[in-house]
Amino acid sequence: MEEARESLLVVEEESQSPNEVLKLISELFGICESISLDCKLKSGTEFCVCMVYYGVSRNLSVYLKTELFEDSVTAAAQASTWQGTCFATTLIGAYVADSYWGNYLTLVSFLVIFFIGLVLLTLSTSLSILKHFPVASFLGLYMIAFGAGAAKPCMSAFGADQFDTADTTAMGSFFSFYYLTITIGALFAGTVIVWIQDNYGWTLGFGVLTIVLGIGFTNFISGSKFYRYRKPIGSPLTRMCQVIVAATRKFNLDLPEDESLLHNATENSGIRKLESTPEFRFLNKASILSASDFTPTGTCNPWSLCTTSQVEELKSILRLLPVWTTFILFASVSTQESTVFVEQGMLMNTRLGSLNIPPASLTTFDVLAVIAFTPFYDKIIVPVARRFTGKDRGFSHLQRAGIGLFFAVLAMVSAAIVETKRLEVATNEGLVHETVAVSMSILWQIPQHVLVGVGEVFNQIGMLEFFYDQAPDSMRSLCLALALLTIALGGYVTSIILTMTDLVFGWIPDNLNEGHLDRFFWLVSGLCMLNLAVFVYFASRYRYKRNS
Repeated sequence: MEEARESLLVVEEESQSPNEVLKLISELFGICESISLDCKLKSGTEFCVCMVYYGVSRNLSVYLKTELFEDSVTAAAQASTWQGTCFATTLIGAYVADSYWGNYLTLVSFLVIFFIGLVLLTLSTSLSILKHFPVASFLGLYMIAFGAGAAKPCMSAFGADQFDTADTTAMGSFFSFYYLTITIGALFAGTVIVWIQDNYGWTLGFGVLTIVLGIGFTNFISGSKFYRYRKPIGSPLTRMCQVIVAATRKFNLDLPEDESLLHNATENSGIRKLESTPEFRFLNKASILSASDFTPTGTCNPWSLCTTSQVEELKSILRLLPVWTTFILFASVSTQESTVFVEQGMLMNTRLGSLNIPPASLTTFDVLAVIAFTPFYDKIIVPVARRFTGKDRGFSHLQRAGIGLFFAVLAMVSAAIVETKRLEVATNEGLVHETVAVSMSILWQIPQHVLVGVGEVFNQIGMLEFFYDQAPDSMRSLCLALALLTIALGGYVTSIILTMTDLVFGWIPDNLNEGHLDRFFWLVSGLCMLNLAVFVYFASRYRYKRNS
């Protein structure tokens, strides 16, 4: 624990009270007693950032169809690509944070870009001179994607940095609280913001989001003197490349039987030493000592000799990759909530008495599922599971994530059943060749959204815990970026599947009453089941890292 503290600059100041919203959340759900007040203050910013991000993404396909006049497939594909880009840029922010600026400065810089993009998007919907140039809207959207995406891994890593890594209970509670904060921000976006956009226009909707982001940024800056800061120690990519180059140079040398003869010196950067592991033994050759590793002045050449801990850092990343690939399809399912599910809902009865329900607002039930199930998981499931497994958190990170993958299968099966029934109603009502809503209530979509939400509590929180826990000390932001990158790839996978099924099978025409969206859902559910089997194979063979 002391070694972990050495890598942090701790500013000893008296904490101020957290934001009232976050304080209410902590009291209401009781899952964050061990979370510091300065961390809750930072979570207030996360609440605002997520409210803004989801305020743009939840209704994006509708915006593209109604304002930029794109067809159904193009709008869904564009929205999925935009969401994918948001998470693809996480690697940029993580690299900059781990290598040069640290999480705090990186966050501040990219939040500014996020804010400028949001201002441009708002102006593109209000100024007549910009309304005729869709490029202004897309420029604003992709500045938002770049700024929000690059800030994401730094936000979660910076929050987790406020804890000692040995305190697994507090760390687990933090990630639950962190995800709950994101979810409540999404709740406001999926209800209040979507309602404003649908009833009062895009200018006011995006304008409100601009104000919210400004408040969040100010909130974050105001807590600067209360945070703990982790020093960047140089490029993690350079450190990994050094291992590969050093091992390749020594490919003809034999590894000693006694691993203590390898170069296992403690680095001066405060990084904890990692125990040597048997996988990828070829890389251990980078730690074989030889006379050629040193200059005449006695300085070690880092491209010829690496410490065993540095070698294990690369091994940690290589071990993560097979498991990492299996999280992509869950992200694809989650992405469909704001694309395909919305388009399905647009052709269902959205009236509830005198109230008209915006199809995009059905994602609220995903959010409510997360809000309800997160404290239930922490307070009920974890203690019960702990009695059987003996683990502090009830389940291992991978067990928790795997349960979430199963819920993704159930969600797509539910969507397929609903669409099958909707098409049957369209046929019975003689609406197959008309682009109009059928009499079937949109509320039948609730189960598929709830199942996705429960899956997120298992899969997404488990994934964040897993990647942060298994990340080398020098690559925490980068590994969290890898976790978030699954969401990017999930968006691209959705876009590819949509485009290919439309081109090959024609299942998703402009008039969904004439199509077979149900077959698309069945296809994705089958892929999710296959993906779950692959996950079980890799997870059962995964070896957790061990610190010396």
